[in-house]
Amino acid sequence: MEEITIRNGDEFIKLGQAIKAAGFVESGVEAKIVIQDGLVKVNGKVETQRGKKLVGGEIVEFEGNKLLIKNN
Repeated sequence: MEEITIRNGDEFIKLGQAIKAAGFVESGVEAKIVIQDGLVKVNGKVETQRGKKLVGGEIVEFEGNKLLIKNN
Protein backbone atom coordinates (compact mmCIF):
# COMPACT_ATOMS: atom_id res chain seq x y z
CA MET A 1 0.00 0.00 0.00
CA GLU A 2 1.32 3.40 -0.99
CA GLU A 3 1.25 6.25 1.53
CA ILE A 4 1.02 10.00 1.06
CA THR A 5 1.53 12.42 3.91
CA ILE A 6 -0.40 15.68 3.80
CA ARG A 7 2.01 18.63 3.90
CA ASN A 8 2.50 20.60 7.09
CA GLY A 9 -0.12 23.30 7.37
CA ASP A 10 -2.54 21.59 5.00
CA GLU A 11 -5.63 19.88 6.40
CA PHE A 12 -6.41 17.86 3.27
CA ILE A 13 -5.32 16.83 -0.20
CA LYS A 14 -7.67 16.66 -3.17
CA LEU A 15 -8.38 13.28 -4.71
CA GLY A 16 -6.99 14.19 -8.14
CA GLN A 17 -3.78 15.49 -6.59
CA ALA A 18 -3.42 12.40 -4.44
CA ILE A 19 -3.67 9.84 -7.24
CA LYS A 20 -1.28 11.87 -9.36
CA ALA A 21 1.24 12.23 -6.51
CA ALA A 22 1.06 8.47 -5.87
CA GLY A 23 1.89 7.80 -9.51
CA PHE A 24 -1.43 6.06 -10.23
CA VAL A 25 -1.91 8.44 -13.18
CA GLU A 26 0.54 10.61 -15.11
CA SER A 27 -1.39 13.87 -15.37
CA GLY A 28 -4.20 15.92 -13.91
CA VAL A 29 -6.20 15.34 -17.08
CA GLU A 30 -5.86 11.57 -16.70
CA ALA A 31 -6.85 11.87 -13.03
CA LYS A 32 -9.98 13.79 -14.02
CA ILE A 33 -10.97 11.14 -16.56
CA VAL A 34 -10.50 8.08 -14.34
CA ILE A 35 -12.32 9.75 -11.44
CA GLN A 36 -15.25 10.92 -13.59
CA ASP A 37 -15.48 7.43 -15.13
CA GLY A 38 -16.02 5.97 -11.64
CA LEU A 39 -12.78 4.00 -11.56
CA VAL A 40 -11.57 5.39 -8.21
CA LYS A 41 -12.85 4.42 -4.77
CA VAL A 42 -12.45 6.30 -1.49
CA ASN A 43 -13.00 4.21 1.64
CA GLY A 44 -14.57 1.48 -0.49
CA LYS A 45 -17.09 3.71 -2.30
CA VAL A 46 -16.87 5.01 -5.86
CA GLU A 47 -15.97 8.72 -5.88
CA THR A 48 -16.57 10.89 -8.95
CA GLN A 49 -15.49 14.28 -7.57
CA ARG A 50 -11.83 14.93 -8.30
CA GLY A 51 -11.90 17.84 -5.83
CA LYS A 52 -12.99 15.53 -2.99
CA LYS A 53 -11.00 16.55 0.09
CA LEU A 54 -9.11 13.66 1.64
CA VAL A 55 -7.90 13.71 5.23
CA GLY A 56 -5.66 11.40 7.23
CA GLY A 57 -6.79 7.80 7.50
CA GLU A 58 -8.70 7.65 4.23
CA ILE A 59 -7.90 4.93 1.69
CA VAL A 60 -8.00 5.45 -2.08
CA GLU A 61 -8.21 2.50 -4.52
CA PHE A 62 -7.48 2.48 -8.25
CA GLU A 63 -6.76 -0.52 -10.52
CA GLY A 64 -5.87 -2.77 -7.59
CA ASN A 65 -3.57 -0.17 -6.01
CA LYS A 66 -4.26 1.26 -2.58
CA LEU A 67 -3.18 4.60 -1.18
CA LEU A 68 -3.30 5.60 2.50
CA ILE A 69 -3.60 9.30 3.26
CA LYS A 70 -1.63 10.30 6.36
CA ASN A 71 -1.48 13.52 8.37
CA ASN A 72 1.94 15.01 9.06
